Amino acid sequence: MSARFSQSVIVCLLFLGMLTCSQQELQARTRVENICSVYGMREIKLTGMGLVVGLDGTGDGAKNLPTIRSLAAALKHLNNPVVDLKDLAAANNVALVMIEATIPASGIRKGQKLDCFVSSMLGAKSLRGGRLLVAPVATPEIGNEVFAGLCSGAVILEDELSLATGKIINGLVIERDFELSFIDRRTRSITLLVDKRHAGFHTASEVARVINAEFSFEAGNRQLAIAQGPGRVFIRIPRQYIESPVEFIAAVMEVGIDRPHQQARVVVNPKSQTVVVTGEVEISPVVISHKNLTVGIGNPAEGGLPGGFVPVNGQPGQQNTQRLQELVEALNQLRVPTEDVISIIRELHRSGKLHAEYDEH
Repeated sequence: MSARFSQSVIVCLLFLGMLTCSQQELQARTRVENICSVYGMREIKLTGMGLVVGLDGTGDGAKNLPTIRSLAAALKHLNNPVVDLKDLAAANNVALVMIEATIPASGIRKGQKLDCFVSSMLGAKSLRGGRLLVAPVATPEIGNEVFAGLCSGAVILEDELSLATGKIINGLVIERDFELSFIDRRTRSITLLVDKRHAGFHTASEVARVINAEFSFEAGNRQLAIAQGPGRVFIRIPRQYIESPVEFIAAVMEVGIDRPHQQARVVVNPKSQTVVVTGEVEISPVVISHKNLTVGIGNPAEGGLPGGFVPVNGQPGQQNTQRLQELVEALNQLRVPTEDVISIIRELHRSGKLHAEYDEH
C-alpha cells in the first residue's frame, strides 16, 4: 500500500470518526463551562516598546535613527547622556522591539509575574543572546492607557526559523492589581456568553432551562436564568448565594447540558493535509468531476454517467441533502489522495454546495 494511499485512508477515517462523534454529540452530556464563559472575564492585552541589548552584531541600531534615539534616551536615564547621536552609529548590538503580554481572564495581583514576548520592529537580523532593558507596558487603548508593569530579562528564541521574535520567561512584573468584575452589583446577576461555536437560540434556551431546573429550589417561584439572545444568558444570583457568588458561579458552570448545538464547520490545512469536521455538515445534490473520476451526490440522473461515475445516495425518503460523510466514503472507496479530497471540498465550498463554515489555513 503506497504512502499516498495510506494518507488518504487516514484522513478519510478522521472524517468518518469526527462525523460519528458529531452524531453522538447530540446525545452527549457536557458541562456549561465547556460552552459558556462569564461576561466580564476577559484577557487584557499589554504592549510597550523597549531595547534589546547584547546582540552579536545582529541588531538594527547602526542603520535606524529611532533605535539610536531610544538608546540615547536610555543612556541619559542612566546618567550617561550622549551629546551627538553619531557617537552611537556603530551600535549593531541593539534592537528596538515591540513588547507584548496578556493578563489572564482570571485577573492578576501586584507583584505576580507573566511571560512577555518581544518582536523586532526595524529589521534586526536576530535577537539571539539579547537581553531586554527594563521597559514599561500598558493597556493599548489610546487615551485610556493604564500602566501595568515592567518587563526585562533574557530573550529566548522559541523558533529557529523566526530569529526576530522571542520570549522572556516571567519577564513581566505586574505593578498594579487587575481585578475583573463579572458580577452586576445593581441587579445581583451574572451573564453567561455562549461561545461562537455553539451560539444559537436553541443552545441559549437549553442553557437557561437546565440552570432553572438545577436551582429550582433556590429560585422559588421565579426563573433565575433567561436567554437574552443566541449568545447571552442572564442569571440572577439566589439569595442563598448573595454572600458567596463565586460558589454559585462554580455550581452553575458544573451544570450538565445534553444537547449543545454545534455549528457545522470544516477546517482544512493543505500543508499538513489534515481536515477536521464538526457538527452535521451537509451537501446539496451535485455532480463532481475531478481529474479522472466523477462523483454524484444526491439524486443523479437515471442511467448514470460515463467513466468512473460513483453515485452517492442517501436513504430512501431522505431529503435532498447528504452528509459530507457519504462523499468521503465514496472517495475512500476510490482511494482518492488526500490533496484531491481537499481540492474537492474546497470547490464544494466555492460553489455553495457545502453547508458549513469553511476555514482553510
